[in-house]
Amino acid sequence: MNMLQRVVRWGETHYPLWLNVVRIMLGLFLMWVGVLFVMNRDALDTLIKQSPALVTFAFFVAHYIVFVHTVGGLFIAMGLETRFCALLNIPILLGAVLFVHSSTGLFQVYPVLGLSLLVLILLIVFAIAGSGRISVDEFMRRHPERHRKHTYIDF
Repeated sequence: MNMLQRVVRWGETHYPLWLNVVRIMLGLFLMWVGVLFVMNRDALDTLIKQSPALVTFAFFVAHYIVFVHTVGGLFIAMGLETRFCALLNIPILLGAVLFVHSSTGLFQVYPVLGLSLLVLILLIVFAIAGSGRISVDEFMRRHPERHRKHTYIDF
């Protein structure tokens, strides 16, 4: 059994029920932050004006942040591919922790360093622990016949 399988097994056996509520709240918070990032486009424009060579990079980063926060937050809240979505969000939060007090204000949606650290720690916890018993992943694992694709024609 490799390390990843051991982490998955440990996460499934040591998952308290109250952590489901925390997971749902974290997912909703990430979705909200994604919307706030879209509403705070002026900070991204300021960053681009300061360094025009970063236009393509800033464009990619902005779209990555919005997509991963909104869609990833929804998936985390539902408990669908929680580990994967948490892993996709971790680089964003690392950036928020490192650049939270930058002059551009790009990460103003995380106004406090402590909030960024808390969200980062929670994402690491859910990347290890997974989605828990109250989740879409658990439902699909327990009822494989209900989510089977019906694209084949049976003769």
